[in-house]
Amino acid sequence: MKNLITCLFLICVSYLSAQDTGSIAGKLIDKEYNDEPLAFANILIKGTTKGTTSDFDGLYEISNLTPGSYILQVSYLGYETVEIPAVEVIAGKVTTINVPLSASAGVSLDEVTVTTVARKDSETALLLDQKKAIEIKESIGAQQLAKIGVTDVATATTKISGVSSSEASGDVFVRGLGDRYLSTTLNGLPVPSDDVEKKNIDLGLFPTRVIQNVSVSKTYSVLSSADQASGNINISSRELQGSEELSVSIRSGVNTNVAKSGVFDNFKVSPNQRNVDFGFFDQNASTRNLITIQGWNPKVQSTPIDYTYSIAAGKRIKEKLSAFITASQSESYEYGQGLFRQFRSNFVDDTITDATVYSKKVTTSGLLDLTYFINEKNKLKSSTFFVNKLTDEVYEGGRNGEGTIFEETDPVEGLSQFVRDQNIKQTRLLVSQLLGTHKLGEKNSLEWAGGYNLVNANEPNRIRNEVNFDSNGALVQLGRTGGFQQRKSKQLITDNEFNGYLKDVIEVIKDEDNEKSFKIELGVNYRNKKRDFESLFVGVEETSTNAINPVNIDNIGSIFQASNFVSGVLELNELQTDFYKGKLTSQAAFADFNVGLKKWNFNAGLRFQKDDLRVTYDVGNVPGRIGEANKNYNNVYPSLNVKYSLNDNQALRLAVSNTITLPEFKEVSPFEYVSQTGQVTRGNPDLDASKDINYDLKWEYFPSNGQLISLAGFYKEIKDPINKVQDRGSAGVFSYFNSGDKGEVYGFELETKVDIVKVNDEGETPKGINLDLNLNATRMWHSQDLKEVRDADGNFIRTFRYKGLTQTGLQGASDWIVNTSLNFSTPSDNPFSASLTANYASDKIYALGAPEVQSQSETFYNDAIIEKGFVVFDATLTKELGEHWTVRFLGRNLLNPDIKRTQLVKPSTTNVETDEIVRSYTSGTTLSLGLNYSF
Repeated sequence: MKNLITCLFLICVSYLSAQDTGSIAGKLIDKEYNDEPLAFANILIKGTTKGTTSDFDGLYEISNLTPGSYILQVSYLGYETVEIPAVEVIAGKVTTINVPLSASAGVSLDEVTVTTVARKDSETALLLDQKKAIEIKESIGAQQLAKIGVTDVATATTKISGVSSSEASGDVFVRGLGDRYLSTTLNGLPVPSDDVEKKNIDLGLFPTRVIQNVSVSKTYSVLSSADQASGNINISSRELQGSEELSVSIRSGVNTNVAKSGVFDNFKVSPNQRNVDFGFFDQNASTRNLITIQGWNPKVQSTPIDYTYSIAAGKRIKEKLSAFITASQSESYEYGQGLFRQFRSNFVDDTITDATVYSKKVTTSGLLDLTYFINEKNKLKSSTFFVNKLTDEVYEGGRNGEGTIFEETDPVEGLSQFVRDQNIKQTRLLVSQLLGTHKLGEKNSLEWAGGYNLVNANEPNRIRNEVNFDSNGALVQLGRTGGFQQRKSKQLITDNEFNGYLKDVIEVIKDEDNEKSFKIELGVNYRNKKRDFESLFVGVEETSTNAINPVNIDNIGSIFQASNFVSGVLELNELQTDFYKGKLTSQAAFADFNVGLKKWNFNAGLRFQKDDLRVTYDVGNVPGRIGEANKNYNNVYPSLNVKYSLNDNQALRLAVSNTITLPEFKEVSPFEYVSQTGQVTRGNPDLDASKDINYDLKWEYFPSNGQLISLAGFYKEIKDPINKVQDRGSAGVFSYFNSGDKGEVYGFELETKVDIVKVNDEGETPKGINLDLNLNATRMWHSQDLKEVRDADGNFIRTFRYKGLTQTGLQGASDWIVNTSLNFSTPSDNPFSASLTANYASDKIYALGAPEVQSQSETFYNDAIIEKGFVVFDATLTKELGEHWTVRFLGRNLLNPDIKRTQLVKPSTTNVETDEIVRSYTSGTTLSLGLNYSF
């Protein structure tokens, strides 16, 4: 691995020599007709054949220009020709030139307005932004994402150095720190989680068609919330590019696992699908009534083929208002089968050798962006994002007759276990934001934003069956170790949040000639988030064993008839509804000072943040049911960023900061959530926040505007790290604890973006090919201690140590992370491009180990569960057909690796330690073909 990275590093350095392209755009007006738009005028780059004509609104654009100085020539029949000299084209930027034309008199150059703005979705523009930025951050834009075939933000983040994701949990990890150490914002404002189990929203909910770029700030700035340790992921929503836009696209494909014989024609979905129309679930029956009025058996989905269709439209109106809207819907299917095992105290408890998951997902999303330029000093922007994600999953295990669940039956009975869990989850998210920018004077500007978030994340009807059966199918028996093995349940979550910020930017000194600057940013932040949660279980139990038996495991639902309850053969068990309410109020004031002295730039800031977190609960697994937890944190968080420019293309950066990691509502509330496999997770009201210290040092080299090579080192210290570990005295029950006094993670990051081969665009016709390589690699070392808890008198309370270990690695951290892409394109009237991308993250801890018996932790323990590393390899082929059509082929997860989780097991009977697989499956390869038409 080290030799491979070294070779790639040397190859990258040897090819640093390219320039990117820019554009000239603008509007022509007719001075003869009250400054009306002038259509069908000719715009030409003098001395070349590159040019265009203005449209009905007088708008034009000449793109793909090599950076440099040009003479722009504008002409119209019967009008004076205008030449604008010394038009500077800058890579990754759009130079806007608005020109008035007249039939009788010439035009003074003073009447021509020239401005240059960066395209915030282009790779080059984002590199320039990274080069100028004070903090250490990396971004990837819509143009680059389209090139490599990325369709959602979750996948997009994994193309950034030091970022990986867990196939098992879906969490995004930045420098080895996962969900709880990360913050997510949209246009700089916080967005809520869609999942009771997570702090951050599922980034897969954001299709790339609704974003402009994604940035990961790996160092802290006092302008944002201090509730972060690994960094902040900010999504910039899409805006209209150019004067108008209209495009439609459709894509269809299939997952190779789903296409298998016996799966494609028998793909299972839950009976909840009867209440789904156009990707939206709606039914109003109570959980109790659903026991008899709705079926229990899964249905078969016809033609499980993936599809996506979308439309995007935008229009700029009189240079004042731009409107952009996009809407899409996608439907996808996945199937996986493999092994599931659960060990307790180094002995196997549960074994399912055919754990099978059918998953159907329908995502409907829309974005409306309105930007209004009141005048040259005042701008308003409104962004509204809506998404509805409907996920239907059917889990089955034990159909092959090899399933065993601990203490369900005795071996002499000759019965095995079968489990089916059917769940539909509907997440509905609305984010509405209003942002303003106002230039109060030459050296003072005001920025503000306000937002409202609404999340409904519901599991309206989850269906579970656990039965025993013999291998020849003569007997099917309802599970007999609890009154809720046959059940229907619901879980409802509603989050309401108001947030905003106000920031005043004062340019005290801006002396470009002497390279001196002094800027002050003062502001306040506010966030008020409320959650309402409720959960209800209704179980069915037979009055005596074998009082009634289903015909077979495919028709368990046949017995749940109203008549069997009336006759007394079956009876209902209904638990009291569980509730919890959460409220987070965060108020902050900050001051940020930036001083530039020639090659030096110093940025220092202070943020006072007051966080009040309160959770009240009424849950059945707590004595007396009712309780509350209050957490209050009032702290000052400093940050320091120093940049030294070695020359125009190289810089050194240093960053130091203090941050906090707040516990989440679900980590504090003692409600118990049960997974498909029966694993229980509950919160801990005694959980406390973690305190973080962050250090970063980075060298950057920009050989051209489109290229980069950088090397960074980082160190993070976490006081009282929060971990998910097995609770003492609980079989399969996990909770959250400050299980150590200190955790540490440190490492190095290498990032390169280089052009290996570049098109020769001298002359009228470009020749050759473009071939570029993006590579980033991260090496990390990480550890945390495992503490032993004693009271003030030294009496033992509990320990997190096991197997003689006093420290372990950080949950979710990989030693190695490598991301790379190789991109090929040809210049022509109908260009062709291809992209190959690969991502690798080495082994990581999925769940920490823990003692089973506190007083004998070296013998009776459960070792850590490890998610094994694997490579994800994708390919994208794109061909433009004429002016309007584009065809794209996507191949996802082409290697289709085995995804495994393992655990070291050492039974006391043999004292021999072996590495056992506890979960394995494949995700399948997805192949799809898409067609796009732009008007």
